[in-house]
Amino acid sequence: MGKSRIQETRLYPISALAVALSNGHYLKKYAHSEASTIVAWCLEIGAEVVGIDAPCRWSSTGRARRVERSLATDGIFAFATPSREVAQSRPFYRWMLNGAELFRLIEPQYPLFNGGAQVSTPVCFETFPQAVACALAGDIVSAKQKGRIRRELLLKAGLGKFKTYGDATDGFIVVPAKANVNNQV
Repeated sequence: MGKSRIQETRLYPISALAVALSNGHYLKKYAHSEASTIVAWCLEIGAEVVGIDAPCRWSSTGRARRVERSLATDGIFAFATPSREVAQSRPFYRWMLNGAELFRLIEPQYPLFNGGAQVSTPVCFETFPQAVACALAGDIVSAKQKGRIRRELLLKAGLGKFKTYGDATDGFIVVPAKANVNNQV
């Protein structure tokens, strides 16, 4: 009975990986299955900006959010975010439920990005690694080679201007600003 009780208190025991950058360069990483521990780590290292690879808001229509449709117009395809009810009924979406829990716990200390050109810190936002890679490459990154290409791009990357997809209602995905994305790498 005690063991199942512990499992009930944890949403879904899937480890999250947190990576810290300083001045655009890798600083350290941390993995843990508890969202509250990830939040504590962000506070401990003094993070100012936190990007989370999970939807910051659920679909209000049951279809793709504006952010996902906006990415698609640039040739970047992402899973459509379902409603919370659908996510809770299908094991595939456990990672989204974990992300929602992380957003719920982190937003009091790191307010969600509101889409403004001026960003005050601390702040958190939704990110999508494939969109980041495409933005840094200035082209669509091949899904077959995305792991290698992402690593190469991140080694070269610095922080600066950014582009957003989405809106304040459904949430934004924030990526580095780069040339228009519409060709395959």
